[in-house]
Amino acid sequence: MAENTITERDNVFFEAGIKLGALYHQFTGSPVSLKTVESLETAIAQSISVQPCVEQITVSIDRDMVRSKLNDEFGYCELEGRMLNVQIDVKYGSVRAHVSMEFNKELDYPLMKIDKVY
Repeated sequence: MAENTITERDNVFFEAGIKLGALYHQFTGSPVSLKTVESLETAIAQSISVQPCVEQITVSIDRDMVRSKLNDEFGYCELEGRMLNVQIDVKYGSVRAHVSMEFNKELDYPLMKIDKVY
């Protein structure tokens, strides 16, 4: 294979990165409360699931983090990347990848990573 040949594996990782990046930048800052956290998880998952190459997605928001950030007067906070745990299965051609985003305490960062390619 030529060095500059783009493969299905290359494209599946590109698509996966686009999904995670879009999700992060589209939804962080969204208002969330303990009453709305489940509907926000569903909205995020449904929004990303309609994009090409997405086979499956699960989104969970850390309720303890939400609870700790709630504004006492108004009862909500802003969604932060550190609150998100996301799992996505992406397929491009014959290649599938499982990618994720979750808060890494050691790095103090919502880390996006490739978990498996098959």
